[in-house]
Amino acid sequence: MAFEGLTERLQNTFAGLRRKGKISESDVRDAMREIRLALLEADVNFGVVKDFVKRVREKAIGEEVLDGVNASQQIVKIVNDELTATMGESAVPLNKSDKIPTVIMMSGLQGAGKTTTVGKLAKYLEENEKARPLLIAADVYRPAAIKQLQVVGESVNAPVFEMGTDTDPREIVRQGLEQAHANHNDYVLIDTAGRLQIDEKLMQELADIKEIAHPDEILLVVDAMTGQAAVDVAKGFNEQLDITGVVLTKLDGDTRGGAALSIRAVTGKPIKFTGQGEKMDALDVFYPDRMANRILGMGDILTLVDKAQKNFDEKEANKLAEKIQENSFDFNDFIAQMDQVTSMGPMEDLLKMIPGMANNPALKNFKMDPKDIAHMKAIVMSMTEQERVEPDVLNPSRRRRIAAGSGRPVLEVNRLIKQFNASKKMMNQMTKGNMAGMEQMMGGGVKGKLGKMAMNRMMKQQKKNKKKRLKNAKRFKS
Repeated sequence: MAFEGLTERLQNTFAGLRRKGKISESDVRDAMREIRLALLEADVNFGVVKDFVKRVREKAIGEEVLDGVNASQQIVKIVNDELTATMGESAVPLNKSDKIPTVIMMSGLQGAGKTTTVGKLAKYLEENEKARPLLIAADVYRPAAIKQLQVVGESVNAPVFEMGTDTDPREIVRQGLEQAHANHNDYVLIDTAGRLQIDEKLMQELADIKEIAHPDEILLVVDAMTGQAAVDVAKGFNEQLDITGVVLTKLDGDTRGGAALSIRAVTGKPIKFTGQGEKMDALDVFYPDRMANRILGMGDILTLVDKAQKNFDEKEANKLAEKIQENSFDFNDFIAQMDQVTSMGPMEDLLKMIPGMANNPALKNFKMDPKDIAHMKAIVMSMTEQERVEPDVLNPSRRRRIAAGSGRPVLEVNRLIKQFNASKKMMNQMTKGNMAGMEQMMGGGVKGKLGKMAMNRMMKQQKKNKKKRLKNAKRFKS
């Protein structure tokens, strides 16, 4: 999980400040020393760390902070604001041409995940803009690069223009753009060649392609796991190509997070997307404020809500809401919801997006094995239809039969039934407006604000869905 070590160090520092009650200038200096070490250990660029600590210290030693009742909370807020500013304040959308096609040139070193990112971006554009992208295979050097792009293109239903490995990449781009104009493609994504390191020949070829294609976007794909090296690569490409943005890949494998915190400050260019995992839908818009919350262990509830809205079918969600209100939520629904939640990503990552859960000791070594989901399904599939719909009939003898049928211990069957009952009870309380437990879980201060923001957003979405249903009903009647 990205930023794991940094989050832990920062949270320990803030916990020390909270224990002190009133905070002196020397306490702030000690805290700044800890923050500086934490950032350097996270492989953040030295110059970026120096400027960051200086800005935080200047704001934190102001009289209005030190004399305040909640000085430690205010310092957390200052650090949060400065982290957000360092990474770019707000999300930066893709540049778009006034007339089609919008041309996006993808660049980067070998092994950064450039070709996979082309496919992910194509899928993102198809889903969010109903676009019809064309992928151009301009990497003629790396073995099987064209084949890889074709496989990726097929998986996201995007056509690939290629002319083999014996044609100059410049000519491939020129003819690919002609085809895009002829077929009225909305977007063109050019998969250019990479090298193991920046060299003159590579940069000249990319400069020539830029001259031919006049791209609206030049996105640099960098591997977050390479830390400071990723920042150096971004700096080198920016000096030669004047890139417009960065896609940070393998963020899920980077426990330090130095690249995410350094790139904007060093290059002046925004991180536009982050990639986590190999699946084609594993591409997220980069929100600096949400990332700052995550770094400070405050969770990322808004991204969690976005993922839920993206993965959950509205029709099915409405049907489920009705079942919860009627208190008829059963084991079939339980497994269906489990499948939808796991489609959003690893459970441990989702839980860490909930405010207050990021550094929860109970989650320290938590990992949900996909086999656990399979075992749950096996237990449910060993139930009769009546038992799935009416769990109250599950007496000890039925539970023993289910355990034998699923090949799981009775203890596991009992645990699943207990989890089901707890989920049902919690959902029932929420539908009756009893949000006290959830508010308590989200805590006060910044966490509380995040929780309320998320709840407000969910409530707005529910109202929006209700209005839509009423509008459709009226149209149907007329």
